[in-house]
Amino acid sequence: MLENQVEFGSPDKRSGGFLNSALIALFYVAVLAGLLQRFPVTFSQHTAGHVRNRKSGGSGGSKVSEQGETITFADVAGVDEAKEELEEIVEFLRNPDRYTRLGARPPRGVLLIDAVAKSRDGKFRIVSNDEREQTLNQLLTEMDGFDSNSAVIVLGATNRSDVLDPALRRPGRFDRVVMVETPDRNGREAILKVHVSKKELPLGNDVNLSDIASMTTGFTGADLANLVNEAALLAGRKNQVVVEKFDFIQAVERSIAGIEKKNTKLQGSEKAVVARHEAGHAVVSTAVANILTGQPRVEKLSILPRSGGALGFTYTPPTNEDRYLLFIDELRGRLVTLLGGRAAEEVVYSGRVSTGALDDIRRATDMAFKAVAEYGLSQAIGPVSLATLSGGGMDESGASPWGRDQGHLVDLVQREVRALLQSALDVALSVVRANPTVLEGLGAHLEDKEKVEGEELQEWLKLVVAPKELTLFVEGKQESLLPLQAGS
Repeated sequence: MLENQVEFGSPDKRSGGFLNSALIALFYVAVLAGLLQRFPVTFSQHTAGHVRNRKSGGSGGSKVSEQGETITFADVAGVDEAKEELEEIVEFLRNPDRYTRLGARPPRGVLLIDAVAKSRDGKFRIVSNDEREQTLNQLLTEMDGFDSNSAVIVLGATNRSDVLDPALRRPGRFDRVVMVETPDRNGREAILKVHVSKKELPLGNDVNLSDIASMTTGFTGADLANLVNEAALLAGRKNQVVVEKFDFIQAVERSIAGIEKKNTKLQGSEKAVVARHEAGHAVVSTAVANILTGQPRVEKLSILPRSGGALGFTYTPPTNEDRYLLFIDELRGRLVTLLGGRAAEEVVYSGRVSTGALDDIRRATDMAFKAVAEYGLSQAIGPVSLATLSGGGMDESGASPWGRDQGHLVDLVQREVRALLQSALDVALSVVRANPTVLEGLGAHLEDKEKVEGEELQEWLKLVVAPKELTLFVEGKQESLLPLQAGS
């Protein structure tokens, strides 16, 4: 390089080296600061009873979903008692001194609605699960170690409280139980208002949420949320600008009976059988309503197949008021109504019945069994609970005060159930035979139209008469159960 007169040398460290290093350091600091701002990290020392939730960001008593939607107690309706219980828990976590200064001890655990901690005694399980037992034991140990004044409350949930380990329910553990029950009519109306308001749903002038609440007896909060969404979807498919009452009615029917199949149609003899089957339900149900006051009337018949396997659909709306009791005459009336479809097939087709009464028979059998074995409505057996009797009483420890061999009682219950169902079918047959014109006329009309409702349906049903056999059976004046045999 010297021979060729090439200039070379090393950079002067005193001129710009420090400045370059400083600029590089500042660059890395800026990058680190940006990362910390984008993904904040909280460094704190956690002690027992001190839990910090960085994600909540808002005030206590609120939940922030992954989509950023804040859910507070103001968004909860229809379960006022459960809401008050949980609000009290949140209030304790916010202001523990308000309670501890009075000597009050907060619950260490609160039990709600999902599946945790089955019993370890083997009564409700088939195989052992050591890992589950160890988890439960560890949970109980940790809960016992909580300081009584620490602001730590464990939340659990179950829908099978009957199979929970008794150790969970002892004082100092899950000692508060919050029942989240199915809402009543006022609760359902409040829940509907919440979902309609949150979705900003434009409602038609004919929509009355109180009426919708009356139609949805037994619906949970989740069912009602799905109902509102389904009604909006149905309105959108028809390119409507508002959601009308008819959309809600259709959504209720879909929730109860399933979705109507667009491309599946009954043909030939099957269509005729299903039409007479549904007409039989309508005739018998109307006859029962004629002799029992306050019973709802059939409003719609359909023989359009639906998802879930139903080939026909008889819609009877619930009563305007929530019912918590079922009287014995109403139970008998429901048994006769359930078997009305089978009775119609026997009469119209001279005993050549189909398998279409499968679900009706299942429901009727379940109702008859409960009437005899649980509700104590059988004169032959008396007010006895078969499950409690066979289980040796209600001792939670599993001890059997007396023998569990109640085979003769089970046989008697089965005889009584069979006799009750046969009597109900005989009465249904008498109702159908007393109304041949309505049965055949309505059945043929339904076979042709595939759907009958409103005034058109009522014009047929107002001709239905109730024979004396139905009145005697419903009132319990007809001997409906087999007599006790000697030695039973």
